[in-house]
Amino acid sequence: DRAFTDLKSYFIQASYSDKNTLIKAVSFGGAERTYQAWYGLDPQQLEEDRRQNPYTYENEVDDYKQNHYQLHWNEKLNNRWSTNLGLNYTKGAGFFEQYKAEEDAADFNNLIEDGSDVIVRRWLDNNFYVLNFNANYKTEKLNIISGVSYSNYTGDHFGEVIWGSNLSNGTSIQDRYYFSDAKKTDVSIFSKTTYKITEKVSAYLDLQGRFVSYQTKGLTSDRNPIDVATNFNFFNPKAGFMYKIADENSLYLSYARANREANRNDFENGVSSPEVLDDIEFGWRYKNDRIHLNTNIYYMNYKNQLVLTGAIDDVGAPIRATSGKSYRLGLEIDANLIVSDQFSIKSNAAFSTNKNQDFTAPINGNLINLGNTPLSFSPNIIVGNMLIYKPTDNFQISFLSKFVGDQYMSNLNSNVTDLDVLKSYFTSDLNFVYEIETKNIFDAIVISGLINNIFNTEYVDRGYYYTYDYPDGNGNTITGDGAGYYPQATANFLVGVTLKF
Repeated sequence: DRAFTDLKSYFIQASYSDKNTLIKAVSFGGAERTYQAWYGLDPQQLEEDRRQNPYTYENEVDDYKQNHYQLHWNEKLNNRWSTNLGLNYTKGAGFFEQYKAEEDAADFNNLIEDGSDVIVRRWLDNNFYVLNFNANYKTEKLNIISGVSYSNYTGDHFGEVIWGSNLSNGTSIQDRYYFSDAKKTDVSIFSKTTYKITEKVSAYLDLQGRFVSYQTKGLTSDRNPIDVATNFNFFNPKAGFMYKIADENSLYLSYARANREANRNDFENGVSSPEVLDDIEFGWRYKNDRIHLNTNIYYMNYKNQLVLTGAIDDVGAPIRATSGKSYRLGLEIDANLIVSDQFSIKSNAAFSTNKNQDFTAPINGNLINLGNTPLSFSPNIIVGNMLIYKPTDNFQISFLSKFVGDQYMSNLNSNVTDLDVLKSYFTSDLNFVYEIETKNIFDAIVISGLINNIFNTEYVDRGYYYTYDYPDGNGNTITGDGAGYYPQATANFLVGVTLKF
């Protein structure tokens, strides 16, 4: 959903260490300026020209800067005790600039006249503070990590009129037409204990209490009131055990509960209930000198899962809703096979069924029970493969392939039309890495190259879907739908140089 991008970044680190102490000061950040393609292409546009963009205003861009400042202090107190302290401050600010034609004055706080064209900037100016502390007690059989985390987020959301073809009297450039502030605090306390019961059996118990407070007041970009003051108190337990059958084989079984709160976009769309997940997993691991194999079976049972509806808002953000009851059941496999000193194979696969249960939706003026429908953006099969050939110690070539099965962009199971279907696709990439050892300024120079989608596959891996109602003229309501697709690039390449000191 980006037409072009201009990215800049930096990373700086300083550290101090001795026998028992490690202190790191880190600063990193960047700036991005991207031209938007949020509206994607409808089916007809996709057939006509996959590279077109309905945006025509030359400065329809997202412009955002973010800087991180971190301090990490690890201290070993003795052979059993150690502590970790982390401090973080993040500053972010940026805007989305947008051209709008023939707008209503009321939508812009009467800063323009009715029918005026207008250019606006919608700003986000935020600060994020984090403190993490934990203590670790470790013996031969027992490992306990306990700690606390505190974060505080403040953000101002506001929009400015920076141009208008017919401004109202008294309007100045950069006058604001909406404003809201937001504050979120997040406190968590946790303790994880791992105990080696026997040489073959170990178990763990992980308990977390999480306390979230969210407040916001003002107007949204649509000038609708947003007034939220809510608290979430979550208890997230995890437990599991591992059984080592032999040196090459082991089994594990785990249970976890996780809670997730609604975010600002959810509140704007009338969604406030938290998501509750119960997750049970069972796995087998096999490892010898040539084969590494991991398998995992999972069952995730949800209450009020925050699912993507398929729709997006006017700045491309996905809209979510709660689905009542839903589940995900699947098998994950990843394997690494060392065929020879020069040749190896890495593969992974995920097979799953992902369903809403007794899902209801308004269609043609009636609330319809659609039964068990597929969860949006949840393909039932994903397979990846990497063939690696290393003829010499300093040269490696890899062939990568990926298959993603059909998926739906809505939770309606094509009960309106099949515009909500994203077809399966298969892509292949080629990667080269060549390392040159030097004896001068650098220890080595690494040259890398990546050719993506080498077979020029035309595919769509994401998009959006929406429904709307209209009268048929006979007193009945008809549900229509529409979709936008984001076609991905055909063959493209990246070249990089890494300097090792």
